[in-house]
Amino acid sequence: MSISESSAPATMGSPPQVGDVSATRGRPALSPSRAGDFKQCPLLYRFRAVDRLPEVPTRAQLKGTLVHAALETLFGLPAPERVPQTAVLLVRPSWEQMLAKSPDLTDLVPEDEVDAFLDEACSLVNAYYEMEDPTRFEAQSCELRVETELDDGVPLRGFVDRIDVAPTGELRVVDYKTGRAPREMSEPKALFQMKFYALVLLRTRSIVPTQLRLLYLGSGTVLTYAPDEDELLRFERTLSAIWKAIVTAGATGDFRPNPSRLCEWCDHKSRCPSFGGTPPPYPGWPGGPPQAQPGFEEVVVE
Repeated sequence: MSISESSAPATMGSPPQVGDVSATRGRPALSPSRAGDFKQCPLLYRFRAVDRLPEVPTRAQLKGTLVHAALETLFGLPAPERVPQTAVLLVRPSWEQMLAKSPDLTDLVPEDEVDAFLDEACSLVNAYYEMEDPTRFEAQSCELRVETELDDGVPLRGFVDRIDVAPTGELRVVDYKTGRAPREMSEPKALFQMKFYALVLLRTRSIVPTQLRLLYLGSGTVLTYAPDEDELLRFERTLSAIWKAIVTAGATGDFRPNPSRLCEWCDHKSRCPSFGGTPPPYPGWPGGPPQAQPGFEEVVVE
Protein backbone atom coordinates (compact mmCIF):
# COMPACT_ATOMS: atom_id res chain seq x y z
CA MET A 1 0.00 0.00 0.00
CA SER A 2 1.30 3.46 -0.84
CA ILE A 3 0.70 6.11 1.83
CA SER A 4 1.54 9.63 0.66
CA GLU A 5 1.57 13.13 2.08
CA SER A 6 -1.68 13.85 0.24
CA SER A 7 -3.58 11.77 2.80
CA ALA A 8 -5.83 13.59 5.25
CA PRO A 9 -4.18 15.25 8.26
CA ALA A 10 -4.17 13.48 11.59
CA THR A 11 -6.96 14.03 14.08
CA MET A 12 -6.12 13.36 17.67
CA GLY A 13 -8.33 11.57 20.18
CA SER A 14 -8.11 11.52 23.97
CA PRO A 15 -7.22 8.05 25.26
CA PRO A 16 -7.43 7.58 29.02
CA GLN A 17 -4.17 7.72 30.92
CA VAL A 18 -2.70 4.84 32.87
CA GLY A 19 -4.19 4.87 36.34
CA ASP A 20 -7.45 6.62 35.43
CA VAL A 21 -10.47 5.18 37.24
CA SER A 22 -14.06 5.97 36.36
CA ALA A 23 -15.94 7.73 39.14
CA THR A 24 -19.14 5.91 38.20
CA ARG A 25 -19.84 2.43 36.92
CA GLY A 26 -20.83 2.75 33.28
CA ARG A 27 -22.37 -0.15 31.42
CA PRO A 28 -19.61 -2.44 30.12
CA ALA A 29 -18.70 -2.85 26.47
CA LEU A 30 -16.27 -5.22 24.84
CA SER A 31 -12.79 -3.86 24.19
CA PRO A 32 -9.71 -5.88 23.23
CA SER A 33 -8.38 -5.55 26.79
CA ARG A 34 -11.61 -6.62 28.46
CA ALA A 35 -12.08 -9.53 26.06
CA GLY A 36 -8.56 -10.63 26.88
CA ASP A 37 -9.28 -10.30 30.60
CA PHE A 38 -12.33 -12.56 30.37
CA LYS A 39 -10.48 -15.18 28.34
CA GLN A 40 -7.61 -15.11 30.83
CA CYS A 41 -9.74 -15.07 33.99
CA PRO A 42 -13.46 -14.25 34.31
CA LEU A 43 -12.94 -12.99 37.87
CA LEU A 44 -10.28 -10.56 36.65
CA TYR A 45 -12.79 -9.29 34.11
CA ARG A 46 -15.32 -8.74 36.89
CA PHE A 47 -12.85 -6.82 39.06
CA ARG A 48 -11.88 -4.55 36.17
CA ALA A 49 -15.08 -4.10 34.16
CA VAL A 50 -17.82 -4.52 36.76
CA ASP A 51 -16.36 -3.60 40.16
CA ARG A 52 -13.93 -1.13 38.54
CA LEU A 53 -11.38 -1.74 41.27
CA PRO A 54 -8.35 0.56 41.03
CA GLU A 55 -5.00 -0.84 39.98
CA VAL A 56 -1.50 0.52 40.31
CA PRO A 57 0.18 0.87 36.90
CA THR A 58 3.61 -0.61 36.36
CA ARG A 59 6.57 1.45 35.17
CA ALA A 60 6.43 -0.46 31.89
CA GLN A 61 2.79 0.55 31.38
CA LEU A 62 3.62 4.12 32.29
CA LYS A 63 6.49 4.15 29.79
CA GLY A 64 4.16 2.80 27.13
CA THR A 65 1.64 5.57 27.78
CA LEU A 66 4.43 8.14 27.58
CA VAL A 67 5.78 6.86 24.25
CA HIS A 68 2.27 6.73 22.78
CA ALA A 69 1.68 10.33 23.86
CA ALA A 70 4.92 11.52 22.27
CA LEU A 71 4.16 9.75 18.98
CA GLU A 72 0.62 11.13 18.95
CA THR A 73 2.00 14.65 19.32
CA LEU A 74 4.58 13.93 16.63
CA PHE A 75 1.89 13.25 14.03
CA GLY A 76 0.24 16.54 14.89
CA LEU A 77 3.30 18.34 13.49
CA PRO A 78 3.90 19.14 9.80
CA ALA A 79 5.60 16.20 8.05
CA PRO A 80 9.00 17.88 7.54
CA GLU A 81 9.27 18.47 11.30
CA ARG A 82 8.75 14.81 12.26
CA VAL A 83 12.46 14.07 12.49
CA PRO A 84 14.04 11.98 15.27
CA GLN A 85 15.50 14.98 17.08
CA THR A 86 12.06 16.58 17.35
CA ALA A 87 10.40 13.35 18.43
CA VAL A 88 12.85 12.88 21.29
CA LEU A 89 12.25 16.46 22.44
CA LEU A 90 8.53 15.65 22.77
CA VAL A 91 9.11 13.02 25.47
CA ARG A 92 9.76 15.32 28.44
CA PRO A 93 6.79 17.68 27.73
CA SER A 94 4.56 14.61 27.37
CA TRP A 95 5.78 13.39 30.76
CA GLU A 96 5.10 16.79 32.33
CA GLN A 97 1.56 16.74 30.96
CA MET A 98 1.01 13.27 32.43
CA LEU A 99 2.31 14.47 35.81
CA ALA A 100 0.02 17.50 35.72
CA LYS A 101 -2.97 15.17 35.32
CA SER A 102 -1.75 12.53 37.80
CA PRO A 103 0.81 13.94 40.30
CA ASP A 104 0.90 10.61 42.15
CA LEU A 105 2.88 9.12 39.23
CA THR A 106 5.94 10.33 41.13
CA ASP A 107 5.37 7.32 43.38
CA LEU A 108 6.36 5.13 40.44
CA VAL A 109 9.06 7.39 39.07
CA PRO A 110 10.74 9.43 41.85
CA GLU A 111 12.40 12.69 40.86
CA ASP A 112 15.92 11.23 41.02
CA GLU A 113 14.91 8.51 38.52
CA VAL A 114 13.08 10.69 36.01
CA ASP A 115 16.05 11.33 33.70
CA ALA A 116 16.83 7.63 33.37
CA PHE A 117 13.15 6.84 32.84
CA LEU A 118 12.86 9.46 30.10
CA ASP A 119 16.04 8.19 28.46
CA GLU A 120 14.45 4.75 28.21
CA ALA A 121 11.37 6.29 26.57
CA CYS A 122 13.58 8.27 24.18
CA SER A 123 15.33 5.05 23.15
CA LEU A 124 11.96 3.55 22.21
CA VAL A 125 11.04 6.65 20.23
CA ASN A 126 14.34 6.42 18.36
CA ALA A 127 13.65 2.74 17.68
CA TYR A 128 10.41 3.76 15.97
CA TYR A 129 12.45 5.45 13.24
CA GLU A 130 14.12 2.16 12.37
CA MET A 131 10.70 0.90 11.21
CA GLU A 132 9.03 3.95 9.64
CA ASP A 133 9.80 7.42 8.36
CA PRO A 134 6.90 9.63 9.50
CA THR A 135 8.05 12.50 7.27
CA ARG A 136 6.91 10.54 4.22
CA PHE A 137 3.19 10.10 4.93
CA GLU A 138 0.24 11.54 6.83
CA ALA A 139 -1.79 9.63 9.38
CA GLN A 140 -5.53 10.07 9.04
CA SER A 141 -6.03 9.69 12.80
CA CYS A 142 -4.11 8.97 15.99
CA GLU A 143 -5.48 7.51 19.23
CA LEU A 144 -8.91 7.35 17.63
CA ARG A 145 -11.86 6.17 19.74
CA VAL A 146 -13.83 3.63 17.70
CA GLU A 147 -17.10 1.95 18.59
CA THR A 148 -19.98 0.09 17.07
CA GLU A 149 -22.67 -2.40 17.97
CA LEU A 150 -22.92 -5.69 16.11
CA ASP A 151 -26.21 -6.91 14.67
CA ASP A 152 -26.72 -9.18 17.68
CA GLY A 153 -26.23 -6.29 20.11
CA VAL A 154 -22.60 -6.85 21.08
CA PRO A 155 -21.07 -3.42 21.91
CA LEU A 156 -17.48 -2.94 20.73
CA ARG A 157 -15.26 -0.06 21.77
CA GLY A 158 -11.60 0.85 21.91
CA PHE A 159 -8.78 3.16 20.83
CA VAL A 160 -6.73 2.67 17.67
CA ASP A 161 -3.15 3.96 17.86
CA ARG A 162 -3.08 5.09 14.24
CA ILE A 163 -5.01 4.78 10.99
CA ASP A 164 -3.38 5.53 7.64
CA VAL A 165 -5.41 5.94 4.45
CA ALA A 166 -3.76 5.92 1.03
CA PRO A 167 -4.93 8.32 -1.69
CA THR A 168 -6.40 5.28 -3.46
CA GLY A 169 -8.46 4.42 -0.38
CA GLU A 170 -6.56 1.50 1.14
CA LEU A 171 -6.59 1.53 4.92
CA ARG A 172 -3.79 0.52 7.29
CA VAL A 173 -4.23 0.00 11.04
CA VAL A 174 -1.08 0.56 13.12
CA ASP A 175 -0.43 -0.29 16.76
CA TYR A 176 2.68 0.54 18.78
CA LYS A 177 3.99 -1.97 21.31
CA THR A 178 6.76 -0.79 23.61
CA GLY A 179 7.74 -4.34 24.57
CA ARG A 180 9.48 -6.99 22.54
CA ALA A 181 7.85 -9.04 19.80
CA PRO A 182 6.07 -12.19 21.03
CA ARG A 183 7.23 -15.66 20.28
CA GLU A 184 5.57 -17.32 17.29
CA MET A 185 3.06 -19.12 19.51
CA SER A 186 1.90 -15.79 20.92
CA GLU A 187 1.21 -14.12 17.58
CA PRO A 188 -2.52 -15.02 17.54
CA LYS A 189 -2.94 -13.20 20.85
CA ALA A 190 -1.08 -10.19 19.48
CA LEU A 191 -3.29 -10.09 16.39
CA PHE A 192 -6.53 -10.39 18.40
CA GLN A 193 -6.49 -6.66 19.14
CA MET A 194 -5.79 -5.76 15.53
CA LYS A 195 -8.54 -8.00 14.17
CA PHE A 196 -10.89 -6.39 16.72
CA TYR A 197 -10.16 -2.94 15.31
CA ALA A 198 -10.32 -4.22 11.73
CA LEU A 199 -13.81 -5.57 12.42
CA VAL A 200 -14.96 -2.28 13.94
CA LEU A 201 -13.68 -0.43 10.88
CA LEU A 202 -15.40 -2.92 8.58
CA ARG A 203 -18.69 -2.30 10.39
CA THR A 204 -18.31 1.48 10.59
CA ARG A 205 -16.61 2.25 7.24
CA SER A 206 -17.59 -0.79 5.15
CA ILE A 207 -13.96 -1.41 4.25
CA VAL A 208 -11.57 -4.23 5.12
CA PRO A 209 -8.17 -2.81 6.16
CA THR A 210 -5.49 -3.73 3.67
CA GLN A 211 -2.91 -4.19 6.39
CA LEU A 212 -2.71 -4.63 10.16
CA ARG A 213 0.71 -3.50 11.38
CA LEU A 214 2.23 -4.05 14.82
CA LEU A 215 5.41 -2.12 15.61
CA TYR A 216 7.38 -3.64 18.50
CA LEU A 217 9.65 -0.81 19.57
CA GLY A 218 11.37 -2.91 22.22
CA SER A 219 12.87 -5.26 19.63
CA GLY A 220 12.58 -3.30 16.40
CA THR A 221 10.25 -5.94 14.98
CA VAL A 222 7.35 -5.35 12.60
CA LEU A 223 4.47 -7.81 12.42
CA THR A 224 2.11 -7.32 9.47
CA TYR A 225 -1.07 -9.13 8.57
CA ALA A 226 -3.57 -8.83 5.73
CA PRO A 227 -7.08 -9.85 6.85
CA ASP A 228 -9.95 -10.77 4.56
CA GLU A 229 -13.66 -10.19 5.06
CA ASP A 230 -14.56 -13.84 5.65
CA GLU A 231 -11.93 -14.06 8.35
CA LEU A 232 -13.28 -10.94 10.08
CA LEU A 233 -16.82 -12.32 9.95
CA ARG A 234 -15.61 -15.48 11.67
CA PHE A 235 -13.86 -13.31 14.23
CA GLU A 236 -17.13 -11.44 14.75
CA ARG A 237 -18.77 -14.71 15.79
CA THR A 238 -15.91 -15.28 18.24
CA LEU A 239 -16.53 -11.89 19.86
CA SER A 240 -20.27 -12.63 20.04
CA ALA A 241 -19.55 -15.89 21.86
CA ILE A 242 -17.24 -14.11 24.33
CA TRP A 243 -19.87 -11.43 25.00
CA LYS A 244 -22.60 -14.04 25.46
CA ALA A 245 -20.45 -15.74 28.12
CA ILE A 246 -19.80 -12.38 29.80
CA VAL A 247 -23.49 -11.48 29.85
CA THR A 248 -24.38 -14.88 31.30
CA ALA A 249 -21.86 -14.41 34.08
CA GLY A 250 -23.02 -10.83 34.59
CA ALA A 251 -26.61 -11.91 35.14
CA THR A 252 -25.65 -14.35 37.90
CA GLY A 253 -22.42 -12.87 39.25
CA ASP A 254 -20.67 -16.19 38.60
CA PHE A 255 -17.26 -14.94 37.45
CA ARG A 256 -14.94 -17.81 38.28
CA PRO A 257 -11.18 -17.48 38.75
CA ASN A 258 -8.86 -19.22 36.34
CA PRO A 259 -5.48 -19.56 38.08
CA SER A 260 -2.35 -19.39 35.92
CA ARG A 261 1.22 -18.17 36.09
CA LEU A 262 -0.10 -14.70 35.30
CA CYS A 263 -1.62 -14.54 38.78
CA GLU A 264 1.79 -13.55 40.16
CA TRP A 265 1.36 -10.13 38.55
CA CYS A 266 -2.31 -9.62 39.38
CA ASP A 267 -3.28 -6.65 41.56
CA HIS A 268 -6.26 -8.61 42.87
CA LYS A 269 -4.54 -11.77 44.05
CA SER A 270 -5.38 -11.01 47.69
CA ARG A 271 -9.10 -10.97 46.77
CA CYS A 272 -9.02 -14.20 44.78
CA PRO A 273 -10.51 -17.35 46.35
CA SER A 274 -7.89 -19.43 44.54
CA PHE A 275 -5.33 -17.85 46.90
CA GLY A 276 -7.44 -17.77 50.04
CA GLY A 277 -8.96 -14.36 49.43
CA THR A 278 -12.58 -13.21 49.45
CA PRO A 279 -13.97 -11.09 46.59
CA PRO A 280 -16.09 -8.10 47.59
CA PRO A 281 -19.86 -8.64 47.34
CA TYR A 282 -21.01 -8.69 43.73
CA PRO A 283 -22.36 -5.19 43.00
CA GLY A 284 -24.62 -6.40 40.20
CA TRP A 285 -24.26 -5.73 36.51
CA PRO A 286 -23.89 -1.97 35.92
CA GLY A 287 -27.22 -0.48 34.89
CA GLY A 288 -29.28 -3.55 35.69
CA PRO A 289 -29.60 -7.02 34.16
CA PRO A 290 -27.47 -7.09 30.99
CA GLN A 291 -30.14 -8.56 28.75
CA ALA A 292 -32.44 -5.61 29.55
CA GLN A 293 -29.99 -2.86 28.61
CA PRO A 294 -30.77 -0.71 25.55
CA GLY A 295 -27.17 0.51 25.17
CA PHE A 296 -23.71 0.31 26.65
CA GLU A 297 -21.06 2.74 27.84
CA GLU A 298 -17.51 2.06 28.92
CA VAL A 299 -14.38 3.89 29.92
CA VAL A 300 -11.82 1.83 28.04
CA VAL A 301 -8.45 1.54 29.75
CA GLU A 302 -5.87 0.18 27.35
